[in-house]
Amino acid sequence: MTATQHEQNGTRASGSLTGRVALVTGGTAGIGAAISQSLADAGAAVAAGYWHSPERARKFQATMAAAHPDQRFTLHEGNIGHADDCRRVVREVIEQHGRLDILVNNAGITIDRIVAKMTDEDWMRVIAVNLSGAFFMAQAALDHMLERGTGRIISVSSVIGETGNIGQVNYAASKSGLFGMTKSLAREALFHLSRADRPVGDGIGLTVNAVTPGFIATDMLSTIPEKVLDRIRGQIPVGRLGRPEEIARVVCFLAADESAYVTGQIWAVNGGLDM
Repeated sequence: MTATQHEQNGTRASGSLTGRVALVTGGTAGIGAAISQSLADAGAAVAAGYWHSPERARKFQATMAAAHPDQRFTLHEGNIGHADDCRRVVREVIEQHGRLDILVNNAGITIDRIVAKMTDEDWMRVIAVNLSGAFFMAQAALDHMLERGTGRIISVSSVIGETGNIGQVNYAASKSGLFGMTKSLAREALFHLSRADRPVGDGIGLTVNAVTPGFIATDMLSTIPEKVLDRIRGQIPVGRLGRPEEIARVVCFLAADESAYVTGQIWAVNGGLDM
């Protein structure tokens, strides 16, 4: 049986992403780097998006090349807050890799202010990157995936999108918006496949899901005073911050062929914070 026949019959090795191409926005640092590494560990060729830190991106590329000498790893610079950059990056990945199987919308920013002091720019920049950017990336990727009849779109949201937080109304709104986007895209993907006479219940399918990390030990938390971190830990039932690789593990699960029956779902990975 050929590799293609294995794919069509859903008989690829469990957890294997060999032959798949994944694009991870913000994929060279923090949670994004962990996701890129986990996808590569599972056999995928990885295209990592980045912005503003070319030296860090090249250093990460060298690390990935050393760890996975037989797999392709490419870098793609672009501002996710600009729709044209989103479309260009997706085109680049398809041109360089020949296909795009997995999109991980991970890139995100914070500009924290209480509502009374939040400027128009503070609001618009966070929404542009965290929500609009995720949409424009997904829109471009979905067009390609619908043509092929398969794919995975996974967005990284946040527990703050569920609970809200003082000083983060822009961030909370952007991350909460990903919930509705995820469910609507999941429905549309199945709708369009059905209209194209593609059997939506067979094979590896085209799924759209989201992951909501809790408080994760990354650079985003590095500026928070230790006393505040202690208070945060005290609110988490498991008693600690999460690790980037714990988010990456769930993303890899959702990216796998075997997760074809999971779509339109929001996966919380927060140490029980929302219980």
